[in-house]
Amino acid sequence: MKPISLRPSRTAFALMLVSLGAAACAPLNTYYKPGASVAQVNRATTACEVKALRDVPISTQVRRGPPRYVPQRRRCNADNKCRYTGGFYVPGRVETFDPNEGLRNRVEGQCMADQGFAPVSIPACPNNVARAAPPRATTTLPALNSNSCVIRNNNGSFQIVTRG
Repeated sequence: MKPISLRPSRTAFALMLVSLGAAACAPLNTYYKPGASVAQVNRATTACEVKALRDVPISTQVRRGPPRYVPQRRRCNADNKCRYTGGFYVPGRVETFDPNEGLRNRVEGQCMADQGFAPVSIPACPNNVARAAPPRATTTLPALNSNSCVIRNNNGSFQIVTRG
């Protein structure tokens, strides 16, 4: 099975649902436009995901790797009593994949770019910064700089702060 790809749009949604403890150290990967509301980002992301899925539908393919033959082996002990092992096939690995996934991701990214959003990855704030900041949820996306970081709230929301 193919590893899960953490695309910005799915990550933003997933991070809203994940508790603080499970995602505290992970960066926030999302689409971003300074001045846009979090609600606008979520609406645009959903609309672009739907558009991409409509334009480039899922095409689940199944692929099976070749089987492997384990040859028969004879093992004999000191009394010349022999035992045979092997002589069988191990089935090939079965994997599923979607050959349209890459194109669908590009269509979604182009849709978001057409609306002025760009993918970003905002690092998690160090613990001392997270403890010092008053608890809030970001509702309007601020301008980012190299000192920007994200604090995850227990309710699934996040707060973007600038250190220093």
